[in-house]
Amino acid sequence: MGKINAKRILPRRGTVITGVVRFFKRHVSVFVLLVIMCVSVFAGYRIFGELKKELKIVDGDSEIHVKTMGNDIETAFNQMGVFVESYDYISAPLSTKLSNEAMQEILIKRAVPVNITIDGKTTEVMTYYDTVGETIKNNGIVLGPLDKVVGLDLDDPIQMGMNIKIVRVREEILTETEEIPYAIEEIPNEKMNKGEKRVIQPGVEGTLEKYYKLTYEDGRVVSREFMKEEVIAEPVIEIVEYGTVPNFVTSRGDLVRYSKVIEMRATAYTSSYEDTGKHPDHPEFGICYTGMKAREGIIAVDPKVIPLYTRVYVEVIGGTDYGFAIAGDIGSAIKGKLIDVYLDTKEAVKKWGTKKVRVYILNEQDDDRWKKTDYTK
Repeated sequence: MGKINAKRILPRRGTVITGVVRFFKRHVSVFVLLVIMCVSVFAGYRIFGELKKELKIVDGDSEIHVKTMGNDIETAFNQMGVFVESYDYISAPLSTKLSNEAMQEILIKRAVPVNITIDGKTTEVMTYYDTVGETIKNNGIVLGPLDKVVGLDLDDPIQMGMNIKIVRVREEILTETEEIPYAIEEIPNEKMNKGEKRVIQPGVEGTLEKYYKLTYEDGRVVSREFMKEEVIAEPVIEIVEYGTVPNFVTSRGDLVRYSKVIEMRATAYTSSYEDTGKHPDHPEFGICYTGMKAREGIIAVDPKVIPLYTRVYVEVIGGTDYGFAIAGDIGSAIKGKLIDVYLDTKEAVKKWGTKKVRVYILNEQDDDRWKKTDYTK
């Protein structure tokens, strides 16, 4: 067999370098793209690392930790899909700028609906406040010192759908004026006719003020409490004199004032011999026991019952009155409650007979009107 000389074929150095150059020339665009991509990724990561912000969002019972590229809270919320209403609470304004130096915490309190009734009107409001008192205050409602919240305390926690009823309470002092009746003091006057009165000091009513505390709830009076009373003016006593002298008006219209009245029987007599036992020529004919001349207006009495010279008025019961008279005579038959009235004629005496009378002992025994008649002539 023939011997074969084999030689190792080695590439030349120039040939290798030329091949590499040719490779890179063919793949340079891909390489450059890879480099650019690596640089961009590295640069983007570095920039993100420098610009990212950490947020802690406490939304009610939920707590969220996030990283964001947003510059302010509103942008970050929009990126995360967190929405807040105008009546919700947020611990910082939405326009607050974010910082990448430290984690920021944002607190959100969601408002709930409650009903507030005040002054007769009910309104639904949204509130994120914790207590009844805070909710009332922050809805512009000012409670008076006596106002009350029905069934709730101001420190009670807010609950969704809660009904808060406020009752306006006020008090005022009412003053009522009453008249105090005056007393009447009556003083007897022994010179005035019975039944007559005369005011010598007019009475004046006093004034009493009473004070009450009125309590109003929503404009309606719910209680009236008496507090005190005060006398503003004392009453003045009225002083009245009243007459004590008995009197009556006769059938002839005369006012008769008397001190005593006696019911009696009355007979009649004349100056005739049959009645007196004296003839006209007798020196004492027609002269009474008292020396008075017998005439109408003279009556004979029992001095033990009616003293002589007593002025009287004789009222005939059921008939015509005899009238005013004076006890100027006596008679042997005139005893006790019997009088004998003088009449001018026998016919009148006969017609008179015996009558039931009331004899009024006159009060004014020395009255001037009696002096006009002189019974001695």
